[in-house]
This record gives sequence, structure tokens and C-alpha cells, in this order.
Amino acid sequence: MAITDWPLQERPRERLLALGPASLADAELLAILLRTGVKGKSAVDLARQLLGRFGSISALLEAGSSGTAEVPGLGDAKLAQLKAALELARRALREEISSRDALASPRAVRDYLRLALAGREQEVFLLVLLDAQHRVIASEELFRGTLTQTSVYPREVVKCALKHNAAAVIFAHNHPSGVAEPSHADEILTRSLKSALALVDIQVLDHFIVAGTRSMSFAERGLL
Repeated sequence: MAITDWPLQERPRERLLALGPASLADAELLAILLRTGVKGKSAVDLARQLLGRFGSISALLEAGSSGTAEVPGLGDAKLAQLKAALELARRALREEISSRDALASPRAVRDYLRLALAGREQEVFLLVLLDAQHRVIASEELFRGTLTQTSVYPREVVKCALKHNAAAVIFAHNHPSGVAEPSHADEILTRSLKSALALVDIQVLDHFIVAGTRSMSFAERGLL
């Protein structure tokens, strides 16, 4: 049955407007972005199929055209809509953490990093650069690696921080394995980068590991 044939109070868009987005399931929110289904499937049915196929919202949103090409009903237009929604969310969170002390809004920082890194198939090292008031100046994706490791060069990190005239930085990288725990190599790397940045009087505020919907903070663990 098409969504237009559903009772008005059960349709996702009408429920969102009446009750708010938090009242909708993941598939219903996704269906609103998809707008239409395919023959024999409503937009909600298609959304459920997509979530089942990719395993998570973040994995679906990070999938490229090649990853979605075999899914009937998910063409370039719908994929563009999904990616636009993801980028709007990233930019909204970036604005939030750019307008205030990043340490005063740890939830926004975590949410931004999860949106930036979750679902990546390779390890990615992200450098978040902050001014003297700990407001975000910029974020730079510096290195990409294999599924298991990334080569991060302290000289490049220092050079990037100096280019932006940063007073402090936050490191972040993802674990595609889904385990949000630091390895011994992660701890050694963090100490090495912290020492290199200290030579130019730049403070390291935190290092986050993102794994799916989970994240881990070095500062909270007392590892900095």
C-alpha cells in the first residue's frame, strides 16, 4: 500500500509535523527523505530494506554510487538527497562548536566527529583546530590509511596547526572494526603528537576514537 493510502495520522511526514521528528523510527525519517518508493514497496518499505542492507544509517549515508547501484529505487537523485541531509547536519554541528567553547559543548563535538567519521571503510585521521578561546577554526582530514592502521606524521600535523594559527587541537580517528578502544599504537601516537605540538606551544585538548555510533575520549580516560 502506498503511503498516500495510509490514514493521515499514520503517515511519516504528517506525524513528524504533529509530534516532532523524535517520534519517528529511523525508517520513517529516511522515508521522508526518499519521498517515493518503488513498485510494490512504499518509501517506508524501501527505507527498511536499505537499513537492513547497509546495517546502519551512517553506513548508508557514507555509501557511494557504487555501493547503492544494485538497490532498486535508490538512484543518483535520492542518493544526492541523503548526502545533502548528512552534510547539512555536519555543517549545523560545525557552526555550533565554532560559536562556543568546544570544551563547553562536548556532546556537539562528539556528534560532529561521529558524523564526520562513522561509516568510513578506511581509518581517517582528523585534526580539529581551535583558537585561544577553544572555538573551532577548522577541521582538516590529514591522513587516510588501511582498514587497520594510518601513518600519521607529526611534522604534517604541526604544519597544519601553524597554518591555521591554532592555539589548541583535538585529534580524532575512526576504527572501522567497530571497537572504540585505543590500541597501544594509538597511545604512542598521541604522546608523540602532543610532544611535537608542545614545542610550538599548541595544546592538545583530546583525542577521540569513533567506532560506529560509539566514541571514546582520551581525556576522559586520563590518557593525555
